[in-house]
Order: sequence, then structure tokens, then C-alpha cells
Amino acid sequence: MTETTDVSKEKLITDFKVVVADAEELLRATANQAGDKATELRARIQSRLADAKVRLADAEAVVVERAKLVGRAADDYVHDNPWRSVGVAAGIGFIVGLLIGRR
Repeated sequence: MTETTDVSKEKLITDFKVVVADAEELLRATANQAGDKATELRARIQSRLADAKVRLADAEAVVVERAKLVGRAADDYVHDNPWRSVGVAAGIGFIVGLLIGRR
């Protein structure tokens, strides 16, 4: 379940980066628009984008740290149970081989 959550977080981070990039592009495209409301709106959006970037960086750091922890746990498990790990890997390889061979 945590793997699904991590994948969802990574997808959310990727999607959020796209939204931020699009919003920044929109701000650049409308930079020459005059008017107090447009200027005020642009300033507010830039402020919110800056805050969003900080939160995005924090979320990304959490995902990276969690991935490192999972990697370390897997490495420890393999070192503690080498033959069991070899058996599991061989079993998975056998199943994948069967599935590929059917095509």
C-alpha cells in the first residue's frame, strides 16, 4: 500500500510541476497587460507560486527520503537472507519467462 502511495505522490509532484510551469508561462505571457487588477493578480499568483514551489520541494524531499529508506531496507533484507532472495528472484524470473514465452 505504501508503494502505491509513493507512486501517487510522485505522480502528484510531477503534475504539480507541470501546473507551476504553465502558470509561470502564463504570467510571462501576460506581463505586458496593464491595469491595477492585472498587476495585483500577477503579484498574488507569483507569491502563491513561490509558496507552492517550496512545498513541492519539501514533498519531493520526503518522497526521495522514503525511497532511500525502502532501498536500504531491501538491501538489508537481501544481505540478511541471501538464499531466500535468490530463490524469490529465480521464481519471479521463471514466471516472467513463462509469460513472455506464451506470446
